[in-house]
Amino acid sequence: MKQLSLDIEHRSKSRIIASSGVFQVELLQHVGEDDYPQLIKISEHLSDEYGEKAVLSKATIHKYFNKPSSLPFIARYRGEIIGFIIGVAIEDLSSEPWARLDENFGEGNTLYTYAFVIMDKYKGNGYAKILKRVYLSWAKKRDSIRFITGHVKLGKSSKFTGDIKIINRVDNWQGTGFTFEYYSRDLGPKPDFTQTQNPPLAKTI
Repeated sequence: MKQLSLDIEHRSKSRIIASSGVFQVELLQHVGEDDYPQLIKISEHLSDEYGEKAVLSKATIHKYFNKPSSLPFIARYRGEIIGFIIGVAIEDLSSEPWARLDENFGEGNTLYTYAFVIMDKYKGNGYAKILKRVYLSWAKKRDSIRFITGHVKLGKSSKFTGDIKIINRVDNWQGTGFTFEYYSRDLGPKPDFTQTQNPPLAKTI
């Protein structure tokens, strides 16, 4: 039984949420150590824009990806993980001064987009849009979540759809030399679930 438990810890557990041919998006229920190296490798694509602090480590994967309050998804192409997006409860980032200054800190209604990345060679195929669409859709279904926040390069949030508000701007974000903006997306009031169905566990797109 002990060996079985160790094997489970090393393997990831996920559910397919959306698929299109050889591409699929999965909701991560548990990240096993077998997938740590690939997630870290993919996160290295974030360093040029977001700085070295954006690169995952075993510690940050363990700390955020397996928390019940987090919302992590991975993208697979022919079975290989090629990208991921993860929302983290803003209260789990209490060590960050900007997080504590958010007007909704402590309300339990905000997910911070901690990381969102697709490997460079898979960009331009619409995979990032599908991944983000699934993430936003599932965030809306969480009873307590009303807002999605994040840091992006100056001007990038103007291309987002939805109810977007710029909270503040930060020069030289994480030592990158670039100005970033902290935005908030209002997901709107919750729908009446007595009249609607929950999102399907898997769908073809």
